[in-house]
Amino acid sequence: MAALFNGTREHRHRGKEAEIFALVGGEGPPLLLLHGFPQTHAMWHAVAPALMEQFTCVMPDLRGYGASSCPPNTSDNSAYSKRAMAEDMVSLMDSLGHSRFAVVGHDRGGRVAYRLALDRPEVPTCLCVLDIVPTSVMWREFTVDFAMKTYHWLFLAQPAPLPEMLLEKAPVAWIDYTIASWSKAKDLSAFDPRALDAYRESFAPPAHIHAMCNDYRAGATFDRAADEADRAADRKIACPALALWGDMGFPSETSGPLDTWRDWCEDVAGAGIDAGHFVVEENPTETLAHLMPFLRRYAG
Repeated sequence: MAALFNGTREHRHRGKEAEIFALVGGEGPPLLLLHGFPQTHAMWHAVAPALMEQFTCVMPDLRGYGASSCPPNTSDNSAYSKRAMAEDMVSLMDSLGHSRFAVVGHDRGGRVAYRLALDRPEVPTCLCVLDIVPTSVMWREFTVDFAMKTYHWLFLAQPAPLPEMLLEKAPVAWIDYTIASWSKAKDLSAFDPRALDAYRESFAPPAHIHAMCNDYRAGATFDRAADEADRAADRKIACPALALWGDMGFPSETSGPLDTWRDWCEDVAGAGIDAGHFVVEENPTETLAHLMPFLRRYAG
């Protein structure tokens, strides 16, 4: 991974429940970059050089992913909730001397990012979510066609050991098929082979497969309930927000991603990007074109 991220250093932080691995590089206001499933911090390689010219970038692996630890789950799935993962990130950034920071998250990392903004409104200077709508909205808007496209939400959330038992038989083949199927081109052509190797290596160990399934189990239970509680209380994200999504990504299948985020944020803008789900790797140029002006305005 060093070849993908010149000018960075490794940082390991032992929190209350998990040890978090991160790469840190660049100069300027702090910027937390959170990856999605089934990825690691490696997903940021195409945009990190430009971001590190103006920001101090912190690129961790979420608990259960990459080089971070896989703590045991709890009966209510709270150990893999986005609330717990958000607290990991607040603790990580505090260990680096950052009490306030900008946060950008893709996929599962986006869910951690918006949960952080809701639970700890004093922390983020601004928020950007990439190719997601809130978890409770996803569950509510499942149609037959949408569920077929996002079958992993239902599959990975099944009780142990069903998904683990099946995934352990062919983890690399499943990862390659899944990533390709979510891209606009329906193949792996947009992905750096070194990043793909990192995703395969991270996913293959049984402990990581189990942890990632727990992530989705939390999504179906704890995270959904947390979202519903926020909506019932009319609690909204207070910091400036930006929502970006792939024109052929998951949010494009819902009833309007920007309109959805307007219900959840006090101040939000958004745009579609010519990409599938993996907007950062499929179209880094357009992603940066939207992201950089937003961060320059609000991250400092």
